[in-house]
Amino acid sequence: MPYEFHRSTKVAGLIGKELALLIQHYVQDPRLGLVTISDVKVSRDLSFADVYFTVLPEDESNVAERVLIGAAGFLRRELSSRISLRIIPKLRFHYDNTGEIGARLADAIDKAVASDLANNDR
Repeated sequence: MPYEFHRSTKVAGLIGKELALLIQHYVQDPRLGLVTISDVKVSRDLSFADVYFTVLPEDESNVAERVLIGAAGFLRRELSSRISLRIIPKLRFHYDNTGEIGARLADAIDKAVASDLANNDR
């Protein structure tokens, strides 16, 4: 069965690109580090957009999330002037910790491989 390309997927991609530009150029908060939009998932009825982001330094993720939540109204209003949709989804920001999880898994795998090699050398 071929992959279905839903309208919500197209809208999510467009919102992600526009949000990345808006955050970079218009959200001038000194508490906000280097933010990268990693994924956007839009509900099928286009009422909500869950925006996943990463930030450097990583220990500032809670602060960055609060700043982005506070700027959600401004960002949504700016999106409405850049994207021609009847309804602009409400933005919900979430810190994307998949990079941290991946690093922990890679570290655990490396330790397991090193342990196996050490046990085989005996």
